[in-house]
Amino acid sequence: MRSLGRRVPHLPQLLLLLLLTPGLQALAGGSSGLSELKVRVRLPDGQVTEESLQADSDADCISLELHKPDGTLISFTADFKRDVKIFRALILGELEKGQSQFQALCFITRLHHNEIIPSEAMAKLRQKNPRAVRQAEEVRGLEQLHMDVAVNFSKAAWLSPHIHNVCAEALEAIYTREEDVKFWLERGVDGSMFEALPSQPDDLSSLRRCRLVGDRWKPCLCHYGLSLAWYPCLLKYCHSREPSGRLSSYKCGIRSCQKSYNFDYYVPQKQLCLWDEDT
Repeated sequence: MRSLGRRVPHLPQLLLLLLLTPGLQALAGGSSGLSELKVRVRLPDGQVTEESLQADSDADCISLELHKPDGTLISFTADFKRDVKIFRALILGELEKGQSQFQALCFITRLHHNEIIPSEAMAKLRQKNPRAVRQAEEVRGLEQLHMDVAVNFSKAAWLSPHIHNVCAEALEAIYTREEDVKFWLERGVDGSMFEALPSQPDDLSSLRRCRLVGDRWKPCLCHYGLSLAWYPCLLKYCHSREPSGRLSSYKCGIRSCQKSYNFDYYVPQKQLCLWDEDT
């Protein structure tokens, strides 16, 4: 890593569908491949938006996408094959403050397989009532992430092929963490794609938060928060007794979760973090 001075079991045949959360179902059989489900979800602030969930069981990945009321587009991709998860935010720019039409951010971290249901299970989700507004059953704790490494977009496909499509607009704003880099390096990932963000003098704790910096052209520590309002985080299992008397278990539902993330990372100028003035 280089340093850079910038940035079913057996079931009765008549039971073809398994009831999941109210209005959501999973097919007991069916083909694998790409599928999409659109659901209406309630955001933490009480507003309602549409969320798109896609699953590709062949590529073993899941993606989620939603629009916030302020126009920001949030997406999340889980690559189970590479143990990688990707968060992307497309934030509308403030033209009157000299910003471009939108600003893109990508945050890449290690994926733990107990964070979200498998892609094969996600691909089988169906819903009876598309107009129902869904709210997460469980609110998981806020996660604070210190992003201290930049990712070279031109080489990032070695980490996950999905980065090329998801983070194409970000280019110079793709971040990860040193602890996740160490995990990927142990798995044989080429370390030349990672570039340590500058430390002043020893670590980013000496940098001031961007909202406390008056000069828009000075470096600072930027903060960005996002929330996944609703996603299937766990599979539920039920038990039945077979004719032989043996107990067996089968998938009979999902548990939905909401989770928020706070990202802190270095920017070479406050102009790249103007939303932090309002937080």
